[in-house]
Amino acid sequence: LGEEVDVGRTLNGGLLQCVLSLGRYEEAFALAEEARQIFERRGDTLRLARLDSNVGNIFFRQNRFHEARPLYARAYEQLLQVGGPQDVGPALINLAVCAICLNEFDNALETYVETKRYCQAHDMPLLAAQADYNIAYLHYMRGEYTRALELYRAAEEQSEQAGDAYHRALCDLDQSEIYLELNLSDEAHARATRALASFEKLRLVYEAAKAVTNLAIVATHEGDTRRALDLFARARELFTREGNQVRLALVDFYQALVLYRDGRYLQAQRLCQSALELFADASVPGKAALCELLRARLELEAGDPRAAEQACGAALQGAETIQSPILSYQAYFVLGLIREAQRDPQAAHAAFERARTGLEQLRSHLRADDLKVAFLKDKLAVYEGLVAIGLTLGTDRQHREAAFGYIEQAKSRSLADLIAFRASSLAPRVESHLGEEVSRLHQQINLRYRQIELAEVGREKRSARRIDTLRQQTRALEHQLAKSLNALRATDEEFAALQGGAAFELDEIRAVLAPETVLLEYYQARGQIYACVLSREQLEVVPVAAAAEVRKLWRLLQFQLSKFELGPAHAGVFGARLQRATQAHLLDLYTALVAPIRDRLQAEHLLIVPHDLLHYLPFHAFFDGARYLIDQFTVSYAPSASVYRLCCTKRADASGEPLIMGVPDERTPYIAEEIQAVSNVFPGAQVFMGAEATVDRLRTCGPTSRLIHIATHGHFRRDNPMFSSIRLGSGPLRVVDLYQLRLSAELVTLSGCSTGLNAIVGGDELLGLVRGLLYAGARTVLLTLWDAYDMSTAEFMKAFYRHAQTRSNKAHALQLAMRELRDQYPHPFYWAPFVLIGQVHPS
Repeated sequence: LGEEVDVGRTLNGGLLQCVLSLGRYEEAFALAEEARQIFERRGDTLRLARLDSNVGNIFFRQNRFHEARPLYARAYEQLLQVGGPQDVGPALINLAVCAICLNEFDNALETYVETKRYCQAHDMPLLAAQADYNIAYLHYMRGEYTRALELYRAAEEQSEQAGDAYHRALCDLDQSEIYLELNLSDEAHARATRALASFEKLRLVYEAAKAVTNLAIVATHEGDTRRALDLFARARELFTREGNQVRLALVDFYQALVLYRDGRYLQAQRLCQSALELFADASVPGKAALCELLRARLELEAGDPRAAEQACGAALQGAETIQSPILSYQAYFVLGLIREAQRDPQAAHAAFERARTGLEQLRSHLRADDLKVAFLKDKLAVYEGLVAIGLTLGTDRQHREAAFGYIEQAKSRSLADLIAFRASSLAPRVESHLGEEVSRLHQQINLRYRQIELAEVGREKRSARRIDTLRQQTRALEHQLAKSLNALRATDEEFAALQGGAAFELDEIRAVLAPETVLLEYYQARGQIYACVLSREQLEVVPVAAAAEVRKLWRLLQFQLSKFELGPAHAGVFGARLQRATQAHLLDLYTALVAPIRDRLQAEHLLIVPHDLLHYLPFHAFFDGARYLIDQFTVSYAPSASVYRLCCTKRADASGEPLIMGVPDERTPYIAEEIQAVSNVFPGAQVFMGAEATVDRLRTCGPTSRLIHIATHGHFRRDNPMFSSIRLGSGPLRVVDLYQLRLSAELVTLSGCSTGLNAIVGGDELLGLVRGLLYAGARTVLLTLWDAYDMSTAEFMKAFYRHAQTRSNKAHALQLAMRELRDQYPHPFYWAPFVLIGQVHPS
């Protein structure tokens, strides 16, 4: 009997594992069955349970997850009765991993939480740390970046306490991936550097190669071509040692992209061809199609449109094979460029339209490795092509309306992408099962794309069948999400718009324009700025200026205004000269952006929708040589015409007293005076200063306040505007956190939170902030484009709120306050930084 038990143990142990590692599955099943008979004759429940785990592993290795799970479950139940903690912990992890492969995220998460609880209770810190890591990893896979980062930090602490250097390093590696996708290069570099040091110490080549790849991508983002290529070469050498063909191809592709951007087309072509051959050998059609797209771009640069067309055709075929909307979008975009090179604008426009169709089908904003290096990363180029080419084909009503539609779609897509990393956890404004369904579907889609990526480039043996199954599941989920978003628009238009990047139709926008209002929307396409003049009756689309010229004029105005940072003494001595110079720059901007369409502005109120850097221009202070624009019209702003349409349908239900918050410091000494001036206008207001002006106070008092005034300063990040923040007494309130607030205010004022006059900006910094406040529930937002940091701001706020109390039109109150302040402070530096955004007319 003793010998029989030893035979059973051997069959279930080393021999079974040896046969399994060789992929001899039928032999493994036979050995397992022989062992089972021995253990059943002996009534050895413990060894039968361990055998179930091993047989489950055989099924798992064959991707037969449905057959593996009942064996893992039976093993776990038995081991709870007869096994020790060292058996139960791994059994739980088996169940969790199997649940992930079956796309049962919630089940997997619950199992990992149970694993952590059990392991902590039974003093198994290493397994508890592993569970902590996997909980964070699952949130990362679903695209819940903010939650994942929080959990990774907790997992780091647990791993360090347990002495688990491997999972501690994995936390760094994964966080470097997240920061790369959030375009936060400094954080990505720090995490990847630490991960690399740990993996080198642990002598883990594959993980070290991934960390080096991430460092190379950071160098690419920072424009350090030499360092990027050196690091990619190092990563390639490490992946060669590992024998990972797909990762080798991916590194070659990345190097080709870097060389393409650097204008070294011949070298890029060689590496692109190498990557293409490796991907083809490994049967990875999606990545091979990306190589074909790059090859098409390279052929186009070489002046060979016919060869470019051939490569593009191969990419389109690959996109069709795997039915990938993102590949389809990219391929048709490149085809449009080819048709332009062939001087066929109609065919180019048709190709761009097909690209747009593919783009509109995208239901996930995450694409892992495909887009970490900026190759066709800017989806807005499709819309620029459609607008620019469309208007060369015709300027009749049909072409003008089509151009306006593309402009609105571009801005809606830009806003959706700006907040994309919160797409899975953005809370709907209206509670409904559909909102929860949309969030769940986003998470499931993100998870599938991650799984496809891992199945294609990971260390495990590739399974074409599993990848195909995942793609089919993804398409079904995307179709379901499209239906849910359409249904959701009936109850929560704003949530649906931010989730899907949808824009409103022209007639829907016209319907909310007041009779005396003209909407003036700007758009930059291919270096040209266009102005759309929209009223209830007419739409004109006019090219007005070169974008480079306007950028230069803005720089000159910035320089002039920044002289006030030299202090009041300088302004006092040179005041008149400074004012004349500033007016000259404002006249130049007026000439470039307003004069070409001034005769079409037959209205009392101008609703201005800027684009890109134009978001930072004080249009209301543009000077025609005699008068400022604010003297000719009341003026307000909007992020897009579609967002304005949403603002007009929003109710501001809060009726509680105003909430006034201020956080003064040595940089902003006049905030205390400003808060005093505002609270004097509203004697019953809730006022919190300094350490008492906390995020929690905003969350608890904000929802019932009809007006919210916050005076503080901001910290803006160009690398990822959603991680910009405003300073409150309890710490920073990030832009991304604004989307989780629940307000219902008629007006929210942020004073002192400008990007500053020396910032190099592109519009997203302000856009994300404004959109967050509007989504949180503000009907109108008052912001400053730059900060005076003196008593003039307090004087303006006092005048504005006084007028706003007696006039229902906030834009009229703003106009009167500016005129009043101008009498005391004539230079635009003092009276022109204030902008009203959103719905300014009465509800």
